Amino acid sequence: MKKAAAAEDLSAKKELALQVIDRLKTEYPDAACTLDYDHAWQLLVSVRLAAQCTDARVNIVVQDLFAKYPNVAALAAAEPEEIEAIVKPCGLGRSKARDISACMRVLRDKYNCKVPTTFEELLALPGVGRKSANLIMGDVFCKPAIVTDTHCIRLCNKIGLVDGIKEPQKVEMALWKIIPPEEGSDLCHRFVMHGRAVCNARKPECEKCCLNGICRYAAENAVLTKETKEASV
Repeated sequence: MKKAAAAEDLSAKKELALQVIDRLKTEYPDAACTLDYDHAWQLLVSVRLAAQCTDARVNIVVQDLFAKYPNVAALAAAEPEEIEAIVKPCGLGRSKARDISACMRVLRDKYNCKVPTTFEELLALPGVGRKSANLIMGDVFCKPAIVTDTHCIRLCNKIGLVDGIKEPQKVEMALWKIIPPEEGSDLCHRFVMHGRAVCNARKPECEKCCLNGICRYAAENAVLTKETKEASV
């Protein structure tokens, strides 16, 4: 009985996922990473700096960083303190500079200044977690990837793609079961766009949301609004 219910729930979530993908594709046809980069190693640096910092600020800060250190070898040769002096505006400057320095030195010493192409190798780099590794796999190497950042986690719970799951890796594993692999990377970029434009954390604008009608939160919110209005009459 439980297996049948679980299979039915999974099937429903797969169908919902396809509808979400279709609607967000229409709303945001150009899915792209909001971090600026020309080379894979630059994206590695930027995504580390983006922790607890806006992409917009990171894009400004890295202009000076990449101008002074234009390749992996140059950045690897820099002392962490030199890197920190530039990236400090992104917050957590000391730890981020330390990770960036260590990461670039591994790329220089182990990978001939290239970014490794497997998820496992990326994950082993200093300062690189699952979110960063997935971003590189999807955006740089065009491989199946799911980036579970705060927008993705929040929206997936609101929409009903996952049920009360907040841990990034658990959300990622749940999404792998319901999202076509080739759609994962772009969908996560669209979640970011939609989270910023419409479904913001403080006050989601359900009335103008392209997912209204299939989103669990919007449906529940509509019922609550109706009950409140009826109670006040």
